[in-house]
Amino acid sequence: MNNGTYRWNPGGKGKLPMDLKKYGKIALIAAVALVVLIGVLTCFYTVDDKQQAVVTTFGKVTDTANAGLHFKLPFGIQQAHKVDVNVYQKIELGYRTEGDDSYAVKTNESTMITGDYNIVNVDFFVEYKISDPVQYLFSSNDPELILRNLIQSQVRNVVGSSTVDSVLTDGKENIQMQVKELVTQILSEYDIGLTLVDVRIQDSEPPTQDVIEAFKAVETAKQQAETVVNDAKAYKNAKLPDAQAQADQLLQNAQYLKQKRINEAIEQVAMFEAMYAEYAQNPAITMSRMYYEAISQILPGVKLYINTGDSSGLNMLLPLDSIAGGK
Repeated sequence: MNNGTYRWNPGGKGKLPMDLKKYGKIALIAAVALVVLIGVLTCFYTVDDKQQAVVTTFGKVTDTANAGLHFKLPFGIQQAHKVDVNVYQKIELGYRTEGDDSYAVKTNESTMITGDYNIVNVDFFVEYKISDPVQYLFSSNDPELILRNLIQSQVRNVVGSSTVDSVLTDGKENIQMQVKELVTQILSEYDIGLTLVDVRIQDSEPPTQDVIEAFKAVETAKQQAETVVNDAKAYKNAKLPDAQAQADQLLQNAQYLKQKRINEAIEQVAMFEAMYAEYAQNPAITMSRMYYEAISQILPGVKLYINTGDSSGLNMLLPLDSIAGGK
């Protein structure tokens, strides 16, 4: 008998309800739909502008993806490993900042020996970023730890070849540059996907208070010396324009006197040449006139007369001043 609610089981074990078969189909469809939904949801991933993704297929690197929305095969066939490539990260050597950056905890990493066998405490702040995400993820187990150990080794190497004065005073910039060059060179040989951005000495000080006070005194003396030098330069800069102005005035006066003497010499040459031209035309008259002018200058109060005697024996004296237009 079959009334639509039960059906005959060929195995001979009785009848099964029709709703059970219907529920089984619904469950199967729901499971397939859930699997499809999970597959669709895991097919897409997003990479932000500070990241880069390394795509692996069955564990092997097959692609890299930049910022944006991307597709990958679901169910673990492909995986996207996101790496922060455009973010500066830091390493602290000799201290650790906890929470607020103004609070730092000292560590034994800062204690070092200088080249002249003095002990100093030097703290370093290092910035780096990921340059190759593939090498960063798969070339080593812990690239940050490798970089930290490498920097610490080179820091001790450079400080160990420097004097205590250079470490504590004016040699810090050179030490920073040497450490950066050495670490960069080693990173280029053994690529772990990291690039060194900056190395700075955060703090350097002697281990005892007496030595600290002595170096503070040295720094104070250097600052005072710089102050005196700056004051002297300021005085020089204040006085130099006045001295330059006086020098320019003396040069201008000398140039004026020089030109005046030249003009006077030219005038005298012109007068002499004019007189010589007259003399060349009539030497006797010119000589007589020059003679009478010389007597007038030598004896200014004496009246001069010209004797105009001729062959007949008659003499006539003519006053020179009337001839010259005098009174």
